[in-house]
Amino acid sequence: MPSAAIVSYRLGGPDGVSIEAAKWRGALLELGFSVSTVAGEGPVDHRVAGLSIDDDSGPDRAALESALAGVDLVVVENICSLPLNPAASRAVALACRGRASLLHHHDLPWQRAHLAHHAVPDDPAWRHVTVNEASRAELAARGIAATTIYNAFDTEPPVGDRDATRAALAIERDQLLVLQPTRALPRKNVAGGIALAEALGATYWLLGPAEDGFGPELDRLLAGANCRVLHGPGRTAARERVEDAYAACDVVVLPSTAEGFGNPALESAVHRKPLCIGPYPVADELARFGFDWFALGEAGRLADWLADPDDLLERNLAVARRHFSLADLPARLAPVLADLGGPGDPGAA
Repeated sequence: MPSAAIVSYRLGGPDGVSIEAAKWRGALLELGFSVSTVAGEGPVDHRVAGLSIDDDSGPDRAALESALAGVDLVVVENICSLPLNPAASRAVALACRGRASLLHHHDLPWQRAHLAHHAVPDDPAWRHVTVNEASRAELAARGIAATTIYNAFDTEPPVGDRDATRAALAIERDQLLVLQPTRALPRKNVAGGIALAEALGATYWLLGPAEDGFGPELDRLLAGANCRVLHGPGRTAARERVEDAYAACDVVVLPSTAEGFGNPALESAVHRKPLCIGPYPVADELARFGFDWFALGEAGRLADWLADPDDLLERNLAVARRHFSLADLPARLAPVLADLGGPGDPGAA
């Protein structure tokens, strides 16, 4: 049985990279790999000091080499794509030199102004995968060939408990609830989410925590909102399940100005909720598959739809099933693995 190790800054958490890495783990298992996980933080098989985003002590290279010893395939989840901890990025790139590796790029350094001076490492033994076509084209312009594999989703997700969750949140039956299922960072545009809720006369619910020092600004924004605000999954009933949050809401808002992909865009479709989306570049790429979404400034059109809905939700779900199904991920990943050849190629004799 070939073996694979998934390496990142952090794994097993609620962030988008961790969520997608877990899906890739499932696909690799289905393709016949044994899989271990390596990161600086999170519930992983090998926790390596110095790999986490906020660690400035330098990575433990001996521990990293030990975690990867004997592995046929290394899957590098964004740690060499977005050098938030440059020492960790360099250590992982060095450890992967000359060995079969898939670099899974959720973001690229030049997509963040303060990291634009960094380059993406490359090696003849590696293959690169992006989560959107725009990033694939940007890598190609820099001499790095990549394959696009879009994020994949369970198109028949568990059904959440709408009534119990709304009761726990003290949301009245006829009260609109706008869900922003993201963390709180400047690029997540919390102000835009609040503005939508205000325009609809709705309660605003921000699901994720503040990060990167955004806490004071978030407190200011929530305190100044002209609508009821809720923050954090802890306000739901005993179990904190994302499907309950989607079931409880009436509208999903993704007001971001920048996203590598933007999972709530697809999650809104599979959970059959209307989406109001911000003008981040990848949103246009995703919309071209045929999704019918509301722009962030279209609160009036959204209100009209809520008063008299058509088949928009069914159409969006059909698009998600056709192009973004988690069931199709192993088949989409297999050709990239085959292109690596040698150990770890599930098609090798």
